[in-house]
Amino acid sequence: MEEKEEKLERLQKVMAAFGIASRRECEKIILAGRVKVNNKVVTELGVKVGPKAFITVDGKGLKPVSCKYVLLYKPRGVVTTMKGPQGRKTVADMIADIPERLFPVGRLDYSTEGLILLTNDGDLMQRITHPSHEVVKTYEVTVDGLVPDEKLDILRLGVPLEDGLTAPAFVELIARNKTKSATEFTMSIHEGRNRQIRRMCDFIGYPVRHLRRIKLANLTLDGLKKGQYRELTEEELQALEEIVGKHE
Repeated sequence: MEEKEEKLERLQKVMAAFGIASRRECEKIILAGRVKVNNKVVTELGVKVGPKAFITVDGKGLKPVSCKYVLLYKPRGVVTTMKGPQGRKTVADMIADIPERLFPVGRLDYSTEGLILLTNDGDLMQRITHPSHEVVKTYEVTVDGLVPDEKLDILRLGVPLEDGLTAPAFVELIARNKTKSATEFTMSIHEGRNRQIRRMCDFIGYPVRHLRRIKLANLTLDGLKKGQYRELTEEELQALEEIVGKHE
């Protein structure tokens, strides 16, 4: 009887599945010469490995992880990194009682609050952040001044920023507050450029006063107060996996 052929997977994909980091970060780790396969250093990204391969990162063998998925309501004044510069509070500080090593999926600016997903599932992390999946993120935006409809339409059509034209945003007006001289609206985008919403609003001449992410794909802030976190439900995880094609 013939033995079944071993299924080979790209090394960075296997590392991500073991919770080392996202696929993109795993590629950097490989290129840095920190990975060995069967005791030989690998520095090329095209290498594929089978299930029996012995893989080490910085001399430590890969261990299967139990994947964990956590939703955090990040307050303003918190850095979306695991180690904060100059002693700033980080999202890692806010989930310090979780024993697993989790990583934030994407980032929120220091002065932006709202929903952050943290996980050790590097494969899912890669799929959520990869531009090809166009995962939608929704924000509540408050800007200075009373924004006319024609300016909101510019956001809906796409804004020419220094790094190129943005994809059209889905914008819904909430209110124009004459007393506070402010306009509130929701804005949904699928791109992940640095400070994108703030730069788009600057372009139309109405700088952001307050920014809060309220939704990522199917995930929302429902039931969470600032600084609180909870694990995803099975239903939420299943729906998220369907959106990003985890089982493709």
